[in-house]
Amino acid sequence: MTVDPQIQMLLDLGSKLPPLHTLSVADARIQFGARDFPGLRKPAVASVVNRDMQGPGGSLGLRVYTPEGQGPFPLMVFFHGSGFVVCSLDTHDGMCRNLCAGTGCVVVSVDYRLAPEHKFPAAPDDCLAATRWAVANAAALGADPGRVLVAGDSAGGNLAAVTAIRIRDEGGPKLIGQLLIYPVTDYYDSGMPSMTENAEGYGLGRDGMIWFWNHYLSDPSHGAHPHASPFRVADLSGLPPALVVTAQYDPLRDEGEAYAVRLREAGVPTEMKRWDGVNHGFFFWPGVVDRASAAIDEACAWVRSVVAA
Repeated sequence: MTVDPQIQMLLDLGSKLPPLHTLSVADARIQFGARDFPGLRKPAVASVVNRDMQGPGGSLGLRVYTPEGQGPFPLMVFFHGSGFVVCSLDTHDGMCRNLCAGTGCVVVSVDYRLAPEHKFPAAPDDCLAATRWAVANAAALGADPGRVLVAGDSAGGNLAAVTAIRIRDEGGPKLIGQLLIYPVTDYYDSGMPSMTENAEGYGLGRDGMIWFWNHYLSDPSHGAHPHASPFRVADLSGLPPALVVTAQYDPLRDEGEAYAVRLREAGVPTEMKRWDGVNHGFFFWPGVVDRASAAIDEACAWVRSVVAA
């Protein structure tokens, strides 16, 4: 399928800006944080409250979204994308509102430490600690500690996958699902065809991924660590059910789909959905891009089905 016209409009607008990998980290964060577009779907939720917890590296910020209705609600711990370098609670506020309203979950969005100030494994350490904090404090959040999922997009999808693996390996708490939205699952040099096919022209490209990984890791050899590249975990059995969402025009497409295949081969109930015509990051655009609205709605329906099961 050719590029969706609504996505192409956004790509044309983005082409007027310098690529993130040509900027300083500070300027890349400013440029990404300024992204917005009239007409974005931002559904109402019952409340949005900023919280803090004591994380592995000090105070760790959280943003808690509570849906309309009567709790206790299912609990989703969400890790934003960023290439481990850019983005924040604010850049993903709209995505979290859509997930909260669409799933009926309390969504706890985690402001994990970013690279290059905080190299791997700071981010996965924060995400594991935040998940355990959210479960331990579920009652105070109006949530059910027995119905917990992890979720994330891009680098956040990586962190959700790694958190699920570490929870399996390091003693709980129990998860009922993992929502992995165009996740980073392997180091950039893995040889996946989509990293070459979609190397440039669709927003995120291969040069951008190299820039992100170089900031995230202290040494390239760390890219082989299973907590950096979950695709390299030897055994994926015993993990919670997964939905892996990918995009046709995304350099990360093939590594996300390969991870889904490995989950299935390990006996993990796994659904995989590739959205054609769209690029990496399209979940940012519900209300502006029809396929983004449909994709978020479908992902929310999957979460509701897992919660009901």
